[in-house]
Amino acid sequence: MIEKILLTTSGTGQTEDMLKMLMDIPSIQRAAVTVLHVVPPQVTADGMTEKLEEGGKTLANSIQTLNLDPSRVNPILQQGDPKDVVCRVAEQIDTDLIIMGSRGLKRIQSILENSVSQYVFQLSPRPMLLVKDDIYVKKINRIMVAMDKSESAQQCLKLALALLRDIKNSQLILVHTNPELKIKPGEIAKNPNEDPVLIPAINEAKKLGISYKCVAPEGKPGERICQTAEEMNVDLLILGSPESRPSIARGLPDLDRLLGQSLSDYVRVYANCPVLLVR
Repeated sequence: MIEKILLTTSGTGQTEDMLKMLMDIPSIQRAAVTVLHVVPPQVTADGMTEKLEEGGKTLANSIQTLNLDPSRVNPILQQGDPKDVVCRVAEQIDTDLIIMGSRGLKRIQSILENSVSQYVFQLSPRPMLLVKDDIYVKKINRIMVAMDKSESAQQCLKLALALLRDIKNSQLILVHTNPELKIKPGEIAKNPNEDPVLIPAINEAKKLGISYKCVAPEGKPGERICQTAEEMNVDLLILGSPESRPSIARGLPDLDRLLGQSLSDYVRVYANCPVLLVR
């Protein structure tokens, strides 16, 4: 259940649009929302004063755009390194979901350009909804969940079902990619509804009366997930991102992921819809 949401705002409007779409879902409407704007350190006191004034206006405009119940909104304006502040505030308020904008930077570029969303994704264990600057945020009706046998995929399914059961005419799209599957000429592909990875998810959807569609494409998982999301006009993609770092290294970014070697990093960059990454 999502009861606390941390929305980071930069004034572009994408994250605000995403939250408004979420707030159309009855189960989300009860959530308390913290709206955070971070002002990076400045060289001079005058520069700091100017940036804080601008930040205050950005924060006020975001809250006005959201038009939420004032008793459920907590605006925060802070100065500091944005990635550190976002992680700290997320812990302080014990948020259930972080919503952030993303430029969709690729691999090493995200390190060199100090991508805030990429670092927060690495350092925070909390679910994170990334909204790229160049996508169109739509009303949520079709949610796609990338399934495998991991615990994080099961958490993704639970979240998707909790959202969809309150949305009329909604559809759950279950995708399980198989990089080893090769269809020979004249051979009939296996019915995805009979995929053993998808059957338990199908049963859960049936229990709740949620419409579903199964897809089991062959090929590289990242590419096929993004392609399927585009072909099926998905409004929200939910993807598990298991914790792969040993406990001693959880305070440090995972260089393999920062270099773009993970499925979640590929989808984060190339998906044409908002992506919700779940630990």
